[in-house]
Amino acid sequence: MAVSAAKPEIRIHHFEGPLDLLCHLIEKNDIDIYDIPISEITSQYMDYLSAMKSLDMDVASEFLLMGATLVHIKSRMMLPGKKSDGTNGAEEDPREELVISLMRYKRCRVFANELRERRAKYEGARFRTRMTAKELGIDTKKISSDFEKDEFEKAIDEINNRNELRFNDISAKIKHILRRDKISVKERMKSLWLTITKKGKLFFSELFKGKKVEKIDRIVSFLAILELVRNNDITAEQKGSFEDILIEEKRK
Repeated sequence: MAVSAAKPEIRIHHFEGPLDLLCHLIEKNDIDIYDIPISEITSQYMDYLSAMKSLDMDVASEFLLMGATLVHIKSRMMLPGKKSDGTNGAEEDPREELVISLMRYKRCRVFANELRERRAKYEGARFRTRMTAKELGIDTKKISSDFEKDEFEKAIDEINNRNELRFNDISAKIKHILRRDKISVKERMKSLWLTITKKGKLFFSELFKGKKVEKIDRIVSFLAILELVRNNDITAEQKGSFEDILIEEKRK
């Protein structure tokens, strides 16, 4: 990108440092920071340094050092390309360190602007420490309570006793149900095997024909069939979803 070499009118002391001046030149000329035309930027930078005569050496030395760095980078770019140490054999770019420094500076400048805006926004804010009602001059009144500790504890005991009786009753019912519904899958496998070997084949629904069957009976019977299939004793076939299962003795 071609850069105008016209002598700038902005004075050097308007910039906070050499990196600030470089950022100004890059933004002013709409330059890609990753592809800086170092020759033109160096020329413009040196033009700015001509205003250094009115500055003390402590300030000017930083700008002069950056000027020397730019001249050094410019001279390196005029030399034949030097390979980097990387395995891809790419040429080393003398501008790389400068670009990294500029990126870091721009990031810090963004953070500084954000902090400056926060300070301007909250500069007048004041925080008051926590104070009690008495310190604030507020009169507090104690609210009378009808709470009786003995009555409360008595109510707690009554609730605990009722819950204990109820839970004991539920526990007894659960044990009764489990005892009643405890059906051995192994025993059901034996009875199913005898039925199947006698008839040769039958549908799953025929196992419960004419009987009042509970859900647990169907579940145990189904598990018994799966075990017999797994043992390679029978075959079970279902032609479609929710269709009856055909159970047949496997011929060996």
